[in-house]
Amino acid sequence: MRLLPLVATTALVVVVAGCGSGGDSTAPTSSSATPSDTAAVAYMDKVCTATTTFVAGPRKPPQVDPNDPAKGKAEMAAYMGQLADASARTAARLREVGPSPVPGGDEYVEKMAVTFTDLAKNFTDAKAATEAADANDPVGGLQAAGEAITRMDAFFAPLKELESVPELASAAEKAAACQDLRTLRPSETATPTS
Repeated sequence: MRLLPLVATTALVVVVAGCGSGGDSTAPTSSSATPSDTAAVAYMDKVCTATTTFVAGPRKPPQVDPNDPAKGKAEMAAYMGQLADASARTAARLREVGPSPVPGGDEYVEKMAVTFTDLAKNFTDAKAATEAADANDPVGGLQAAGEAITRMDAFFAPLKELESVPELASAAEKAAACQDLRTLRPSETATPTS
C-alpha cells in the first residue's frame, strides 16, 4: 500500500491547482484594481480559505503493519473517517462563502461543494467497507481504502474548471489564501480562519 501516500498527495496538489491555477502567467497585470477586481479577489480568498479545511487535513495514510491486519484495518478506517470529515467540512464552508461578485462564480463554487460532498460520501463508504472487512484478511479492508483514494482524481475534475470563469481565475492568482494553498507542502499545516 505504498501507493496510497503518493496518490493522496497528488490529489491534494490537484485541489491546490484548482484554487490557484494559472501558474506562470505571462499576461501583464494591472497595478490598479477595479472595484469588481477587488471583490473577485476577496471572493476567491474566501473560496481558497474554505478549501484549507481539506488541504490541511490528514495527508498521510497510516503505516500498515502486515503482521497486524486488525490494527491496520482499524487505522485505515479511522483515516477514511478523517478524510470524510475534512471533505464534508470543506463542502459546508464552501457553501458559506456567499454570493459571487462575478457571473459564473456561484456555479463554480457550488460544483466544488458538490465535489467535496461526493468525496465525503466516497470516504464514508470506504470507511464502512474497511470496518466490515475481515480483520484477518491482510488486504481486505485496505482494498476499499485504496480504491477510495484512487477515485479522488475523478472527483477533482470540476475543480480544474476555474479557467471557465476568467475573472475568478485571475482573482485566484492575486488572493493571498489561494497563493498560500499553492505553496502548502504535505508536511505543513494551515489553520483555516473564518
